[in-house]
Amino acid sequence: MQMEVTELWNKCLSIIRDDISEQSFTTWFSPIVPLKFQNNTLTIQVPSQFFYEWLEENFVSSLRKAIDHTIGRQGMLEYSIIVDKGDRKNPPLSFNLPTTNQQNSSKDFTNNPVAKSPFQFKNLDSLELDSYLIPKYTFDKFIEGDCNRLGRAAGMAVANKPGLTSFNPLMIYGGVGLGKTHLIQAIGNEIKQQFPEKFVLYVSTEKFTNQFVNAIRNNSIEAFTNFYLQVDVLIIDDVQFLSGKEKTQETFFNIFNHLHQSGKQIILSSDRAPRDLAGMEDRLLSRFKWGLTADLQQPDFETRIAIIQKKLQDDGIQIDFEVLEYLAHSIQTNVRELEGVIISLMAQASLTRKEIDLELAKSTLKSIVNEQEKELSVENILEAVTHHFSVELSTLQGKCRKKENVFPRQVAMYMLKELTNLPLKSIGYHFGGRDHSTVIHAVQSISEAMETDKSVEKTVKKLFNRFNLNAN
Repeated sequence: MQMEVTELWNKCLSIIRDDISEQSFTTWFSPIVPLKFQNNTLTIQVPSQFFYEWLEENFVSSLRKAIDHTIGRQGMLEYSIIVDKGDRKNPPLSFNLPTTNQQNSSKDFTNNPVAKSPFQFKNLDSLELDSYLIPKYTFDKFIEGDCNRLGRAAGMAVANKPGLTSFNPLMIYGGVGLGKTHLIQAIGNEIKQQFPEKFVLYVSTEKFTNQFVNAIRNNSIEAFTNFYLQVDVLIIDDVQFLSGKEKTQETFFNIFNHLHQSGKQIILSSDRAPRDLAGMEDRLLSRFKWGLTADLQQPDFETRIAIIQKKLQDDGIQIDFEVLEYLAHSIQTNVRELEGVIISLMAQASLTRKEIDLELAKSTLKSIVNEQEKELSVENILEAVTHHFSVELSTLQGKCRKKENVFPRQVAMYMLKELTNLPLKSIGYHFGGRDHSTVIHAVQSISEAMETDKSVEKTVKKLFNRFNLNAN
C-alpha cells in the first residue's frame, strides 16, 4: 500500500517538476510526504498551515494537472497539515483538508476531531501551526530578583507539573517591559522540553480575537472552539484587551471552563491585576482569581546589575563594574528599556571601535533619552548646582565636611530626590557612594532650612527655575 502511494506521488512529482523551477520544486515539493491513496483521493502531508496556503495559492494548477494525469479527472487531493510535530513516542498531530477546488462541495472533511480547527478556512487569521513559542525566552535568561521572585517560582512549579498544581490559572501581571511575555513563554518552552507530548499553545489576545471574528464571518464558531479545546497548555498574553468584547469573552469563558475542568493548564498575562480589569464579565474575572496571581515589579538596583551582566555575558562582552553601576542607576523604568540601552551601547562600541567605558555609556544614554529627560538628567542637575555654588563636581562627591561644601552637596541631593525617580541608594551613588541615610539627612536638612531660612528657600527655588519647575 505504501509502495503504491509512493509510486503514485512520484508520478505526480515528475509532472509537476516540468511545470515549475527546480528551486521551487526543491523548496515546496521535496518536503511533502505521501500518506495514503483511498477512494480516488491522494493524501499528502505538509509541514505547516503556511506551507499548505502557499501550495494552494501558487501551485494548485500544477497539482490539478498531476492528479488528472495520474488518477484521472475523478481524482482528488487531500492535505494532512501538521498541527503539533510530536516526538518519537507520539505521532504528529494533524488535520486533513481537500484541495481548493473540492472545498466548496463539503464542509465535513474528516471524522478526525482535529479537522475542526480555525485553520480550515484559507482567509482565517490563524495561529502558526506550532506552539508559537519563541525559543530564546527561557528561565535561564529570565533574571530572578525581589521584583519577580514569586512569578518565576510559580512559573517553574507550573512548568514541572502543568495542570496539577493549585496555580491554575496562573496570571502574571505588571507594567510595560517588565518581562511578562518572557516569563509566560519561558513556562511554555519548559513544558515543551519536559513534556513534548503536550500541545502547548501561546496566543496573544489580539490574535485570539481576530480568529474569533473571522470564525463568525465564516460560520465556523464550532471549529474555532473545538480546536482550542484540544490544547493541553493554553497561554494567553495581554488579556486586558478582552475588555468590552462581550462575545469573545463568552467564548473564552467556555473554553476556559472546559480546559480547567479537564485538568489542562491555563496561563494568562495582563498589564494590571484582575481587580483592576474594567469591561470584563464578573464570571470571567472570578475565574482569573481561581489560581495564583503574581505581579512583576520594576527591577531593583541589584537585579538591574544582574540583567546587564547577563545580557553582556551572552554577547561575550566584559565591561568595568563602574559602567555597570552607572547604567543600572541611570535606567530604572523597565527591563525592556534597560536592554535597549545595552544594545545601543554595544552598537556604538562596534561602530566607533571603542571600548565600552563610562564616557561612552554617558554619551550613549544622552542620545536615546528624550528632551525632558535630558533636562532632568543627573548630570544636568549636578551641573546646575556646581555652577550656582562655583564648586567642582569632585567637591560634591568628595568627603570634605566643611560647611561651604556640605550645603551644596545637600542641595544637590535634595534636587535629585525631588526631580528624579532615583531611589535613595542610587542618589548616594552619585555622591561618592554615600548610603541612603546620608541622603535622607540631606533632604530633611534642606526641607527644614527652606521653612526657616528665606535665603535657602530662594536659592533652591532659583535652581528649580532653571528647569522650569517650582520647588515644593
